[in-house]
Amino acid sequence: MSGLTERPHFDALADSVCRADGVDRVSLALNAEASDFLRFNRAALRQATHVLQAQATLAVVRGRRHTESSLTLTGDLALDTQRLLAERTLLIHDLSLIPDDPWLLLPEEAHSSDRDDRGALPSPAAVIDAVREHADGLDFVGFYAGGPVVRAYADSLGARHWRRVESFDFEWCLVHAADKAVKTQYGGTAWSLSEFAARLREAAAQLALLRQPARALPPGAYRALFSPAAMNELLATLGWSGFGLKARRTGVSSLAKLAHGDARLHPSVRLSEAPGHGFTPAFTADGFVRPAEVLLVSDGRAVDTLNAPRSAREYGLPANGANAAETPEALALAPGALPHGRLLETLGSGLCVSNLWYLNYSDRQACRMTGMTRFACFWVEGGELAAPLEVMRFDDSFLRLFGDGLVGLGDRCERMPDSSTYQSRQLASITAPAALVDGWRLTL
Repeated sequence: MSGLTERPHFDALADSVCRADGVDRVSLALNAEASDFLRFNRAALRQATHVLQAQATLAVVRGRRHTESSLTLTGDLALDTQRLLAERTLLIHDLSLIPDDPWLLLPEEAHSSDRDDRGALPSPAAVIDAVREHADGLDFVGFYAGGPVVRAYADSLGARHWRRVESFDFEWCLVHAADKAVKTQYGGTAWSLSEFAARLREAAAQLALLRQPARALPPGAYRALFSPAAMNELLATLGWSGFGLKARRTGVSSLAKLAHGDARLHPSVRLSEAPGHGFTPAFTADGFVRPAEVLLVSDGRAVDTLNAPRSAREYGLPANGANAAETPEALALAPGALPHGRLLETLGSGLCVSNLWYLNYSDRQACRMTGMTRFACFWVEGGELAAPLEVMRFDDSFLRLFGDGLVGLGDRCERMPDSSTYQSRQLASITAPAALVDGWRLTL
């Protein structure tokens, strides 16, 4: 086990580096992981990689002047300390060359937190054996990522924050042909072979339905059941400018109509940023403590916004744990009352939408989104899956769809980890139930 993902290594670096010699503040933030990556094709292992990496971001502040830089750590404590101290000297010298930052806002008090979730993760060999045993004979295409991920922060005021979580995310497709496939995601902190096998069996059952002739639908408005995975795509799109303070104040928020009272979501819609219930650290990269929950929408009406420190300074509001982009990292849609086991029955006839992709705004001011259906989407008759659908494009307003168009939300939520691995694995997630809507507009 590498010291790069363990607290003693970070604490030793922080104790050596976070000393305010000639400046007001020195801070050190850590982003580290030790991850196994496995790629499968036709249920066989095609690539196995282990990545151990740690990046430290060192920042110095004098008055309203601030500068920072990032270094890749080696895991050699003496060498890493020497490099960080040398970098601190250069940064302190640079402070005299840069102007004041009018929007600089940093924590005024030193807080500490420590959360270390040790998971029950499978070894790479166990994942390979599970795929070989349960996906034999299937065109199984998958990507597994698992291992500890760390975020940490320390500063010369005495703040010390530590977040380490051992988690995994496994996404796979069972491919029929061309664009016909069933996609499944399984993630968390405790691997269960029986749960993996159950999800694989469920996907295989849908794969059999995909082999039937696809039904082509004319453009129009349809009753539709969105799976939690489809809701994940819609809510992730809503996170682009929907909740940020800066976007609201500059008039580019997709939820401007909701904020101004010109539109209202269904009274059952309750959205919050809830890092206390997800993988997300209880602190930001700047050392601010995140509240357990920021209520964004309640009773269908806009409530609070995500306030990054710079926006908070600019508009005279308190920062509330938002990242610099003011995008949610633990967005949660509260469950409704539709029984999970009777969702298709409640739908009756219409569309069962397992996933969506290529989403973007077609009209941001109207909160109108467009995208494509993807993977196993079916026409449903009498509460039973009847036929697979040809890929269709939709274009509809989120405000209408989850306002007057919302029939109900499922009574069971699913937490879906952010599976992106650009530069590093992420700790963000979206939690959502299924949703039943009327009048979902397919355009072509």
